[in-house]
Amino acid sequence: MEAENGEARLVSKGRAGLMRIETQRKSAAETATVCHDDSTPPVRAQTIDELHGLQKKKSAPSTPRTARTPGQGQGSTFAIISEEDFQKQQLQSISASLASLTRETGPKVVKGDPARKTEGHSVAHSGHNIHDTFDISDSALKFTHVLYNLSPAELYEQAIKYEKGSFITASGAIATLSGAKTGRSPRDRRVVKDETTEDELWWGKGSPNIEMDEHTFMVNRERAVDYLNSLDKVYVNDQFLNWDPEHRIKVRIVSARAYHSLFMHNMCIRPDAEELEEFGTPDFTIYNAGQFPCNRYTHYMTSSTSVDLNLARREMVILGTQYAGEMKKGLFSVMHYLMPQRHVLSLHSGCNMGKGGDVALFFGLSGTGKTTLSTDHNRYLIGDDEHCWSENGVSNIEGGCYAKCIDLSKDKEPDIWNAIKFGTVLENVVFEEHTREVDYSDKGVTENTRAAYPIEYIPNAKIPCVGPHPKNVILLACDAFGVLPPVSKLSLAQTMYHFISGYTALVAGTEEGIKEPQATFSACFGAAFIMLHPTKYAAMLAEKMQKHGATGWLVNTGWSGGRYGSGNRIKLAYTRKIIDAIHSGALLEANYVKTEVFGLEIPTEIDGVPSEILSPINTWSDKKAYNDTLLKLGALFKKNFAVFANYKIGTDNNLTEEILAAGPTF
Repeated sequence: MEAENGEARLVSKGRAGLMRIETQRKSAAETATVCHDDSTPPVRAQTIDELHGLQKKKSAPSTPRTARTPGQGQGSTFAIISEEDFQKQQLQSISASLASLTRETGPKVVKGDPARKTEGHSVAHSGHNIHDTFDISDSALKFTHVLYNLSPAELYEQAIKYEKGSFITASGAIATLSGAKTGRSPRDRRVVKDETTEDELWWGKGSPNIEMDEHTFMVNRERAVDYLNSLDKVYVNDQFLNWDPEHRIKVRIVSARAYHSLFMHNMCIRPDAEELEEFGTPDFTIYNAGQFPCNRYTHYMTSSTSVDLNLARREMVILGTQYAGEMKKGLFSVMHYLMPQRHVLSLHSGCNMGKGGDVALFFGLSGTGKTTLSTDHNRYLIGDDEHCWSENGVSNIEGGCYAKCIDLSKDKEPDIWNAIKFGTVLENVVFEEHTREVDYSDKGVTENTRAAYPIEYIPNAKIPCVGPHPKNVILLACDAFGVLPPVSKLSLAQTMYHFISGYTALVAGTEEGIKEPQATFSACFGAAFIMLHPTKYAAMLAEKMQKHGATGWLVNTGWSGGRYGSGNRIKLAYTRKIIDAIHSGALLEANYVKTEVFGLEIPTEIDGVPSEILSPINTWSDKKAYNDTLLKLGALFKKNFAVFANYKIGTDNNLTEEILAAGPTF
C-alpha cells in the first residue's frame, strides 16, 4: 500500500506481520519548502554542573580596583590593583578579624559555599608564620569558607537549605526561629570596665551596664572565635551605621546563621559596590556565636548566655542566644558611646519630616504610640527607632525597621503589612502549614514576633535618611493614671527632666485582683541601651534644642476622665490633631495656663480637639480622687528621679537646681 502524495510507502511486512515503512530522501530545496527548521545550536556545556555554571555570571567591578600605598599617611596615594590582589586583601582582613589572640595567625579563609567547588578561589591566611608546633590547632589546618555580603536571594537559599525552621511564607518573606531566646537578655549583657570606661560610663543603681573584666572578655572572645573557626562556613557582613557620611561607622558582623546575616543586611546601611571596595578595616566587629553557650564556670557568668562589649577593642561577643535583636541593640549601645565623643547626640526615637523641611523627633516607650504617630503619610519617614543629632542635622543610624508583628493587620498598619515581602525576615511567627499564610495573632512561639525589613520598603521613607535640625521634640507618655494633660509645652529644664525620667504607665494585667496602673520609667526613653549617665544625653539635647530653636512637648496618649478602668483612652483622632498643630506651629501661638504639681503649660484651645479635655481636672467627676492620683504620680516621679539627683559622674557637679525644680512640686 502506498501513500498518494507522500514520500512514505508500506512496502513489505516486517516482524509480527506489521508493515515496514520506507522513506524517500528529499533534496534540500524540497525540504525547505515543507517545514521550518527551528532547532538551535547545542549548549556549550558538557555536563550538568557546567550547564548550571552558565546560569550565573559575575558582575565586573564598575571602577578600577585601588589600594592605599602601604607605609604612607593621610596624603598617601591609591594604586590600581588586580582583582586577585583585591580579593586576597579582603580575605586577609576577614582572617585577621577571626584570629585567635593566643595564636599568631588567623584562620585560612576562602570565599564561597563549601558545598560548591573552591578550585581557583583566593585563599588568605593573616599574620606571621607559626614556628612552634604546639601553637597549631585543628582549625588552623582547615579552610573556613566565607560567605561575604550575600544578597537576600542567596541568603534565602542558605537558610532554607541548611537551617531548620526557615520557610518562605505566602507574602515572600522568610520565616525563621531564634531558638530558645525570643527576646533580649539584659541581665546577661556586660561591658568591660577598664581605666577609661570606669570614669566615662554609667555604673551602679539604675544602670544597664553590668561590669566584666578584660580577661573574662578575652576568654569569651576566644570561645566565640574558636567556635566560628570550627565551622565549615561563616557569614560576613561589612556594612555601615549612620546615614550622615561625616559620622558613619563601619561595622563587620561575623555570624554562623544565614538568618543573622540577612537580618543585619536589612537593619544596617547597605554599601554600594564602590563603598564596599573601599571598606577596609572595620571600626567595630561583632562575633555572633549565639548557637554556642558560654562557660558557666567563667567569672561573671550567671547563665549560658553572655553578650559582651569591649569598647577599647571595639568588639562585641555573643554566646548562648540566637535572638538577632541582640546585634541591633548592641550596636545601638556602641553608638551611644561613640557618638557623644564626637559631640553627636544619639537618640532612641522616631523621626519624620514635613514637606516644608520641618523635622520632629518622637520619644516614647512601648505602647505610647511612637510608631503610629511618627508614621504619617503626609510626612517623610527618616527613621522609626534610632537617630543621631549632629551639627549637620538629624540622621537615621539604621538602614531598616524592626517592627512588632503581634496582632498585625493590614487595616491598622498598612505600611508594615506591605513591607513584609521578599527580603523581609519574620522572627518566630506562626503560619499555616500548607498555604504558608502567617497568623499574626498566634503567640504559640512568643508574643514578641518581629519583622526586619529595609527602610526602602516604606513608601514615604526619605532616602538618604537625613534631615535638617528638628523644630519639635515630642515626648510621648501613655498615662494610665489619667492626670497628665493631652499636651503640654515644656521649658528646656522640663524637657530635660521628663527626658531623663522617660515615663509611661502599664495598664493592669489579666491576673485576678490587679487593678492599679503600673508606672514605669526608662531614662532617656531607652535606659537599656545608654552607656553614659542620662544627664549627659539630656544636657546635649537641651543644648541642641536651644541652639536650633526646637520646642519640647509632652503628649499624653493614655487616659482622661479617670485612671485606667474608670476613665477613657484619649481618642487617637484627637492626638493626631494635637500632633498636626505641633507640626504646623499653631500651638506656638496658643494661649496657655499652668497646672498644679507638675507645673505644665497647657493650651486652652486646639482646633479639632474638645477644649474641656485639655485640662485633666475638668474631665474627672471626683476632684478629690484626681488630686490624690496627681500627688501619687508626682511622688512616683520624685522617687524615680532621686537616683539621678544624687549621682555624681567624673568631676561633674550634681544636677542643677533648675532641672530639679522642673519636676513635680508639692
